[in-house]
Amino acid sequence: MNFKERPWGNYTVLHTEETCQVKKLALNPGMRISLQSHKFRAEHWFIVSGQGTAEIDGKEIEVGPGAAVDVPIGSKHRISCGTSNPLVFIEVQTGSSFAEDDIVRYEDDFGR
Repeated sequence: MNFKERPWGNYTVLHTEETCQVKKLALNPGMRISLQSHKFRAEHWFIVSGQGTAEIDGKEIEVGPGAAVDVPIGSKHRISCGTSNPLVFIEVQTGSSFAEDDIVRYEDDFGR
């Protein structure tokens, strides 16, 4: 497995193959990922624990355990942790590329 620290928390790559990748992400309390989009992949988020807000193309969705969110290719999206406990979710990516250089950032709290 591939564990990576990020300024907002961490993720672990659980599975990768040609047409999909599965990650487990943990957002620290009060943190959010950058507002971003992807040219080559869609994402499906399944919330495991914690509470937060998903933003997809400007629409905000409150999420908690058991919630699922679909992020189509090209959609501007982000997710944030709104409580004092981490927000943990499973992300299933489908498409033709899962490389980090497929991230187009529009806003980022960490200057990336």
